[in-house]
Amino acid sequence: MTLQISDTLTGQKKPFVPLEAGKVRMYVCGPTVYADAHIGHAMSAIVFDVIRRYLEFSGYDVNHVQNFTDVDDKIIQRAATLGISPDELAQRMIDDWHEETAELNILPASHYPRATLEMATILSMIEGLIAEGNAYAVPGGDVYYRVGSFEGYGKLSHRDVEQMMPGARIDVDPDKEDAMDFVLWKRAKPGEPSWESPWGPGRPGWHIECSAMIYNHLGGRIDIHGGGADLIFPHHENEIAQSEAFTHHPPMANFWVHNGLLQLGGEKMSKSIGNLVSIHQLLEAGDGQAFRFLVLNSHYRNPLVFNDETLESARRGLTRMATAVRDFEPGSEPSEPPKHALTEMAQHAEVSFRQAMDDDFNTPVALAALFELARAINREEDAGAPSEAIKWAQATLVKLAGVLGLTLLEDDDAAHGDIAPFVDLLLDVRRQLRERKQWDLADSIRDQLEALGLRLEDTPAGTEWRKG
Repeated sequence: MTLQISDTLTGQKKPFVPLEAGKVRMYVCGPTVYADAHIGHAMSAIVFDVIRRYLEFSGYDVNHVQNFTDVDDKIIQRAATLGISPDELAQRMIDDWHEETAELNILPASHYPRATLEMATILSMIEGLIAEGNAYAVPGGDVYYRVGSFEGYGKLSHRDVEQMMPGARIDVDPDKEDAMDFVLWKRAKPGEPSWESPWGPGRPGWHIECSAMIYNHLGGRIDIHGGGADLIFPHHENEIAQSEAFTHHPPMANFWVHNGLLQLGGEKMSKSIGNLVSIHQLLEAGDGQAFRFLVLNSHYRNPLVFNDETLESARRGLTRMATAVRDFEPGSEPSEPPKHALTEMAQHAEVSFRQAMDDDFNTPVALAALFELARAINREEDAGAPSEAIKWAQATLVKLAGVLGLTLLEDDDAAHGDIAPFVDLLLDVRRQLRERKQWDLADSIRDQLEALGLRLEDTPAGTEWRKG
């Protein structure tokens, strides 16, 4: 089956054919670095990490570019509140992003362009748009894009210009020709960071930076443009208008891929209503892999509900899958597939996995194939299947889970470290409490250990524990 990807622009699922054989140019909008990144950012980053991993698994060389918006009103305002420079705040948040995404097992992008380092390209694009009549400068130093000059405006969000008015971010400026025109260059206010331009000192608007980065780092036309569904309008709509007017080579992107939004208890995640869970909080609880599993268990285009119940369900699912490889050592599998029914099951699982992922990266169905293989491994191991067949199937499960960024194997030393004697001591105390039927105290120890990210399992031989 040929890889099929849903395209927001056409509203259709289309066969994926890259602009250049064997290579993929993918641009994904990154965070505005003014505050701690939250799990909505993590969800989107995981979605496109999985897309990238599967493309590479399928043999493509992926050039993955993800930007940082490091100059913005919010950055300037928060830096002033903290008494530090905008550059210092942005760098602090960028460093945190790299550290946190690494802990989430998100592969680093090929390039991380920053708005403040793209000024030459940004200014060149704005000048070109003015020369073509797609933009205009107003007294005082602002430059606006002339929306009415671009015939296809609205084709991504599938709305007429009149319908966009209620949801648009409209700058109040009496010098604008039309209320829908959006800013490309903002004149500097006293005390704000600024750069010299033909229109006076200022800084770029939000939308132009992504067009400039794509032009500068990916050549103007790309295979996949990704981001959250909340970016479709106005951000991505404006990117299309700028880029296609400047390059005269539509389409800007062959595929527009948008992930659904994360909801806490059914409510859309938004900083404005204060219902945020930071990536740091997620990782502190030891739930990085469980959260990835939760994201994978829903199709990327659907909304994702995050709460204690859905996260706990993800934890249990991840643990169930990991039990099938608990005794597997990488490299111990035979070099050739052994003749056994379990080998055939593993091969069938890989075919089913690929078919699911080729169908618009359908991770829930891909996970179902992995669960079926995990159950087969446990069943055949209990039935006394040869170790070669078990190890072959386990290697297949680990490999395919790795395509999704799931780490099923643990390094015992890294996982337990120096805390093992203390955990064992607490478990011995818990055992004694249970023998004395002091259930509340015993349960309290269990709850507190699990809150620290440890997973306990009571077995006939005693209580076993693991991290994550």
